[in-house]
Amino acid sequence: MESSATRGVPFDTSEFDGPKALKRWSPYGSRFSLPAFEIPTASGKTRRGNVDASSATAFESELSKLGIEHRRCAGTGVVGVLRNGNGPVVGYRADIDALPVAEDTGLEYASTATGIMADGSEVPVMHACGHDAHTAVALTLAEVMATHCDMWSGTIVFVFQPGEETAAGARAMVEDGLWVHAPAPEVIYGQHVGSARAGTILYTPGVAAATADAWKVTVHGRGSHASKPENSIDPIVLASHMIIRLQTIVAREVSPGESAVVTVGTIRGGLKDNIIPEKVEFTVNVRALDQNVRDRVLHSITRILNAESQASGAPNPEIEEMYTFPRCVNDPDETQRVVDALRAEFGSDALLESPPFLGSEDFGHLSEVLGIPSVYWLYGSASPEKIERGERVPGNHSAQFAPALEPTLSTAVRAGIAALMIRLHKNSQT
Repeated sequence: MESSATRGVPFDTSEFDGPKALKRWSPYGSRFSLPAFEIPTASGKTRRGNVDASSATAFESELSKLGIEHRRCAGTGVVGVLRNGNGPVVGYRADIDALPVAEDTGLEYASTATGIMADGSEVPVMHACGHDAHTAVALTLAEVMATHCDMWSGTIVFVFQPGEETAAGARAMVEDGLWVHAPAPEVIYGQHVGSARAGTILYTPGVAAATADAWKVTVHGRGSHASKPENSIDPIVLASHMIIRLQTIVAREVSPGESAVVTVGTIRGGLKDNIIPEKVEFTVNVRALDQNVRDRVLHSITRILNAESQASGAPNPEIEEMYTFPRCVNDPDETQRVVDALRAEFGSDALLESPPFLGSEDFGHLSEVLGIPSVYWLYGSASPEKIERGERVPGNHSAQFAPALEPTLSTAVRAGIAALMIRLHKNSQT
């Protein structure tokens, strides 16, 4: 197999130290960068507590050392622009936010950080989705490309994006002038660490990730003493009927040939065992690969919530949209170009075409507003040794999610360089 070094791509994988890169680029030498599950807005404030901008400051410092111009965007986001003469403009995005999960990996660099939730509570946070790896990879790419300018020509826009987990980060950066102050690329790339075997890459032409909608539902009843249930409209019983009924939507209203998920992730009601409360709150998460299916499912949820309330003699519930993710769609032609480059870099055995997944991403918003193509792929992180031994390998969003540093990080760096050089390699511009 021809390596990136022999093909002229400015990177020699034999010199790459994954653990060193992760510790070097992750602030505090841990798997924590910042509590950006807080939602950034264009004003730099958040709707979920205080922003910890120390990581953004660290990114800016590293970019400055490399001579890369940069700008703060959407509070805790950073945009770096690496200019190297005439040529195409290419974008590369890395999401940087953490999740409200207490890390239970036992790693020496495990997160001990905390963040502030919407209700003001302080919670542990960790990179349960591996965004620390994304940060390490993006900064390594920036270093490699900045120190090998003789190999390529053009401009790279590095987007260090907060708030991916809340679907607000990409939109907030665009609203804060991302593509006003940075040159608009002709294509933008993104990649995400996953739980497949380390050293493999998964790609999906066309629709790659699902839409996602999150609603907070407030069910109103009538409170009373637990010994006088006849005086109440019990919102706990009502909410229970709603939640059970919601599970029939996918089972009985969505065709088996279509894909959708309806999940109730949280429920909160009551303060004491002998008090029937006035209200109950729960949250609903909806995923779909098709926009029409999404619309039908959301309509069905509203219908069921209102009908169950009517059946109980209660007012219609309050429904508040928490966030919404667009579909992530890979441009088929650009995806094929990336696949060809990755196949040349890694060989065919390392590449796996994957069906769309029902996870969600706001990455697509960065390209949609410009009307340009984008390509998004996954790279594996599960230890091959653990897989061969048949051990359980925790996946994304687990408190035990601990990617094998190698060959995970070197694979991602090599993949990133291979994609960037499709347009930027001097040989491709002649």
